[in-house]
Amino acid sequence: MQILDHNQVIQKVKRLAYQVAEENFGAASIVILGINNNGLRFARMVEQELRLILPNTELILSHISLNPANPLQDAISVGIPTEQLNNKNILVVDDVANTGRTLYFALQPLMQVVPAKVEVAVLVNREHKSFPIKVDYQGLSLATTLKENIEVNLLDNQDYKAHLN
Repeated sequence: MQILDHNQVIQKVKRLAYQVAEENFGAASIVILGINNNGLRFARMVEQELRLILPNTELILSHISLNPANPLQDAISVGIPTEQLNNKNILVVDDVANTGRTLYFALQPLMQVVPAKVEVAVLVNREHKSFPIKVDYQGLSLATTLKENIEVNLLDNQDYKAHLN
């Protein structure tokens, strides 16, 4: 079942970007870290909107890489040197938040620095948190069963969508 079509995804990105801009107004810079592939795609979309809203704010787009299936198996890495995160507002971005496990482990590299602020943004937030993760910005919040799965397609610029399976 489709839960978001292309136009709805675009609308959610714009609304989310305005919310981020309001909460980070006056910040000299914002570091936007997308988790893995789809998180980075969504982060890039948010960053493009933020550039229009906050033209005088430095926006740094990068990624966090981890193995969501087994986060302790491989090293968790950030695409920029972690010392560049000190005293910065950081926005960690993913496409879907389910139990919070991926986000929980994605925050690990940030424990090596002292950022000014860390916030979390997702396109779809599922209400199944098993880890102490709070989503600050969400495009859509869904209460689903644990057996249901959400798939987000952000590859095709003309056909963004989210499905509940």
